Amino acid sequence: MVGATGTIGRATLRALLTRGHSVVCLIRPAADGFWSPSSGSNKSLFDGAAVRFVDVSKPASFVKDGFRGERFDAVISCMASRTGTPKDAWAIDHQAHLNLLAAAQEAGVSHFVQLSAICVQKPVLEFQHAKLAFERALMASGVSYSIVRPTAFFKSLSGQIGRVQRGKPFLIFGDGTLTSCKPISDSDLAVYLAECLEDERRWNRVLPIGGPGEAITPRQQGEFLFALLRRPPLFRSVPLVLLDGVVGALGIAARIAPRLAEKAELARIGRYYATESMLWLNPENGRYDSAATPSTGVETLFDFYRSVLAGDQAPERGDHAVF
Repeated sequence: MVGATGTIGRATLRALLTRGHSVVCLIRPAADGFWSPSSGSNKSLFDGAAVRFVDVSKPASFVKDGFRGERFDAVISCMASRTGTPKDAWAIDHQAHLNLLAAAQEAGVSHFVQLSAICVQKPVLEFQHAKLAFERALMASGVSYSIVRPTAFFKSLSGQIGRVQRGKPFLIFGDGTLTSCKPISDSDLAVYLAECLEDERRWNRVLPIGGPGEAITPRQQGEFLFALLRRPPLFRSVPLVLLDGVVGALGIAARIAPRLAEKAELARIGRYYATESMLWLNPENGRYDSAATPSTGVETLFDFYRSVLAGDQAPERGDHAVF
């Protein structure tokens, strides 16, 4: 397994171990400061699994330090670029995965489960093109695959809980109904990924997947938070033209000062998530279809909101959060 230090990766590792799989985790040394070979911090999170440290930028490291000449049945990758900026995306979402795939083939791996993202259906960003490039390579490799494209994660929709608790308005773009999604929890997605090893109906397929229930809009998310806090809804609309202005200004500035290119790309990422639904995209009419977006699991985003307001800690959201 690759990518076991992330929130989804940790949940997937637990799901695999619960099912009795023998798991070897290949992780980057000192990944995000999460666990380094010298400190051993967070080591208990890998109880039941073997851990090997790999430089994912080097094909030889996967072979020598990761697979070590042993035979493996399957690979699950939850590895992803941390920022989504072009350099990071092509290095991790594409090249590092090509390195992993080559080593996996040499180790006799017969099935490869790839955690991708549903947003690659409408690619305009570099990280989306990088993910798609690897998906194509995996499909052409001859290795059996399951490419899983989940919808929005709970952690990416938790950023406004604190501000609402502090009495501030819930921020929305437009009227808050421009987009919708079927959010999926880490644990439900982890179970789905683990089941891809066993369910042959998911082999050699691209699998969009969302959580249980109907698709929800940002406005509905805010309304539910206010209802939980027993407060009247309070929204503030952010004009899309303002976001477009930031994207445009940074794009122009990046031509003059290349060091601003990453900030410009992050702004484009934010704009994308603010205006595109995380649902299955019908290729015939170019429209998002909530009814046709498959669902799995038992935990809803609103269950998650309840748990956070009850005292559970919200997960780290990473670099793709809009708010």
